[in-house]
Amino acid sequence: MPRVMVLHSPAPRQVLEWPVELPAGATVRDALVASGWSGSQSVEALATAEVGIWGRRCPLGQPLREGDRVEIYRGLVVDPKVARRERFRKQGARAAGLFAQRRPGSKAGY
Repeated sequence: MPRVMVLHSPAPRQVLEWPVELPAGATVRDALVASGWSGSQSVEALATAEVGIWGRRCPLGQPLREGDRVEIYRGLVVDPKVARRERFRKQGARAAGLFAQRRPGSKAGY
């Protein structure tokens, strides 16, 4: 019976973990149902859930192996590229970037 971990992060810096023991040949869907994840009661929530194993997306029918880590993903609130542009705009061009922290007397780029 393979043992897997099911993880879900409903909010930043908050992680819920469920250790689950499943029969051989179990799938990701079986792990979600066995974990008691709140979305697994609803067929719609289960069908639209974004899941992965060890950080790589996979379908709900993916078979599991011993020690797998099933992760339930939540949607992004902000696009990371847009967030980076906004941070850069707030900091200004001189205070941000790779070469902003130069040592006194050093060559450019060091």
